[in-house]
Amino acid sequence: MLWTIVLAIIVLVFVVVRSSTRDTVEVRVAPVTRQNLTISVATNGKVEPIDEFQAYAPAAGVVAKLYVQVLQKVRVGDLLLKMDDSDAVAKLASAQATLRTAEATLHDLEQGGSQEEQLTLTGDLNRARLQQQNATKNLAALKLLQQKGAASASEVAAAEQQLEASNTSVQNLDKRSTQRYSSADKARVEAQVADARASLAAAESTYGAYNIRTPKAGTVYSIPVEPYDFVKASDPLISVADLNKIQIHAYFDEPEIGKLAVGQAVKITWDAKPTQTWHGHISIAPTSVITYGTRNVGECIITVDDARGDLLPNTNVIVTVTTAQRFNALSIPREALHTEAGNFVYRVIDGKLVRTPVQPGLVNLTRAEITTGLTEKDTVAVNAINNRELSNGMPVKIVD
Repeated sequence: MLWTIVLAIIVLVFVVVRSSTRDTVEVRVAPVTRQNLTISVATNGKVEPIDEFQAYAPAAGVVAKLYVQVLQKVRVGDLLLKMDDSDAVAKLASAQATLRTAEATLHDLEQGGSQEEQLTLTGDLNRARLQQQNATKNLAALKLLQQKGAASASEVAAAEQQLEASNTSVQNLDKRSTQRYSSADKARVEAQVADARASLAAAESTYGAYNIRTPKAGTVYSIPVEPYDFVKASDPLISVADLNKIQIHAYFDEPEIGKLAVGQAVKITWDAKPTQTWHGHISIAPTSVITYGTRNVGECIITVDDARGDLLPNTNVIVTVTTAQRFNALSIPREALHTEAGNFVYRVIDGKLVRTPVQPGLVNLTRAEITTGLTEKDTVAVNAINNRELSNGMPVKIVD
C-alpha cells in the first residue's frame, strides 16, 4: 500500500510538471504593419545599342591607322580608321582610265571620228569635189567641141564616166562624214561607257570603304584591332553607337514568361558597378518559347530609360522585372502565414495563441499581404523555437 501511494504521488507530480511545461512555447512575434510589397522575376541579360554603326573589313588587308579611341565621342563623317588602300588606289586609277577611253571613243563616234580622221576626211572630200568640178567642166567643154566636130563621141563618153566616178567619190565621202557609224556601233560603245562607269563607282566605293567614316554621331565603344593587324574580309573593325539609347536582350524561363507584360518596370544592375542601378521597362514581351542552351525560355527586349553612357554594350547585367506591387498594404512576415489547412495565422492575445482565419493577397519571398482578418493593432506569431508545433490556445513566451 505504501509503495502504491508513493508511486501514485510520483506519477501525479510528473503529470503536473509535464502539463505545465509542454503547453508553453517560446515564439517570436511580429506586428501587423503597412508596407509596399512587390513581386519580381530576375534573370541575366546582355546590353546592346538600339541604333549603331559597325564597320567591317571590305577585303583582306592590313590596318594602316586608327584615328579614334574607345569611348571617344565622334560626329557624323569623322574618319575612324584607315586600311592599306594601295590595291584599291590601283584599281581606282585603272577604272578611271578605262572610263576616259570609253568616253573618248563615244565622243569620236558622235563626231564622226577622231580629229585626225576628220581632218583627213575633210581633205579627201575637198579633193573629190575639186575633181568633180574639173570633170564637170571637162565634160561641158568636150560636148561643145563635139558639136563643132572637134571631139569624138568616145571622148565625151570617157568624160562622162570620169564625172560619174567623181560624183560617186563625193557621195561616199559625204556618207563617211555623216553616217560613218551605225546605230549598233553607237549602242556597243554606249554600253562600254556604262560598264566603265559602273566599274569606276565600284572602285570608288571600295576605296571609300578602306577609309572608314562614321555615318552616325555617338561614342566609339569597340575597336577589336590595332594598327598593322592583318584582317580578313568581313572581320569587325570598329563600332559606334549612341550609348544613351540602349536596350537589353534577356531570356526568362518558361514558367515565368506568363507574368511578363509590356510596360512593366525593370531594375538593372551590373557587377562591374555594384553601387549603381539603372531603370527601364519591357518594350517587347515574350511571344513564344524557344530553346536556349538547355533552357526553354521566352525572349524579351528591355529599353533602358536612364542610360547615361555608363552602361556599355555587350556587357552582362542582371534585370529584375516587377510583375506585381501593392502600395501601403497591410502585411505580415511570410513565415507567419499558415496554408496547410486553409489560410490562417496565430494571433497573440493575453499571452496565448488564437488561431485566426485570414485572406492573403500579394505574397512575395518575405512578406504576405492580408486583405481580411487582421488589423494594424494585431501581433502574430512568426515561428516556434526548437520546431515545437503551435496550437490554438497554447500559452506562449515571447522572445526576441
